[in-house]
Amino acid sequence: MKLAIISDIHGNSEALRTVLEDIKQRDVEGIICLGDIVGYGPDPATCVSLVSEHCMWSLMGNHDFSVLYEPTNFNPGAEQAAWWTRTQFEQEEDADVRKERFSFFSRLRVRVRFGPDDKIIAVHGSPRRPVNEYIFPDDAIGGSLKIQQIFERVETCAVVGHTHVPGVFTDEPDFYSPDELKGRFTFQPEEKVIINVGSVGQPRDNDPRACYAVLDDEGVSFYRLPYNIDVVADAIKAIPELNDWLGDRLYEGR
Repeated sequence: MKLAIISDIHGNSEALRTVLEDIKQRDVEGIICLGDIVGYGPDPATCVSLVSEHCMWSLMGNHDFSVLYEPTNFNPGAEQAAWWTRTQFEQEEDADVRKERFSFFSRLRVRVRFGPDDKIIAVHGSPRRPVNEYIFPDDAIGGSLKIQQIFERVETCAVVGHTHVPGVFTDEPDFYSPDELKGRFTFQPEEKVIINVGSVGQPRDNDPRACYAVLDDEGVSFYRLPYNIDVVADAIKAIPELNDWLGDRLYEGR
């Protein structure tokens, strides 16, 4: 098994295309997406088309959920971006295209098991609350009840997104960033892990480069890629309904 895993694209087609080009060099069996294809970014329709074309399957993130239903627990800027994103799909002039895009969102699952004996869990947020729960690096400090309860739902490995912060949680518990791991984590016998694959379109670990991961039978590798942030930031600032800060934060990776 060798799969590329992407997450949290957030309407950033410039970053997504950069990642998809890089994945072509990795000799993977396929690509899976952990959700939040849309939200914040200026090009949601293109991102949905690219994910639909290139990914084996995708999960539903909280921003994808907002396209079908409504924004839940969003800050004002995120909520405004969510309503604007939905409008882009509702105003599609081609009725067949509009129908298929909404059908795409309705088919997104919240949890998938895959890999050897289906023991790997894929969710957007956490194995406990798959769409909305964040697992932060600080949750591993002191062996909090939260992290213990989450690991109780993991057989061997889980892959997640949502925080936009890549790294590996172990059931010690501990958290290791890609820098600490020098880009590669190797599985250990009897150890449970939760892998956050980071964000393609809006990293929040103070590194503005797009992030994704490749999972194989022995471990996981993280990859960071620069892309043309100017194009995306300028596009965001040209849309009155999107807060300029959504473009500015891309330069800082936060």
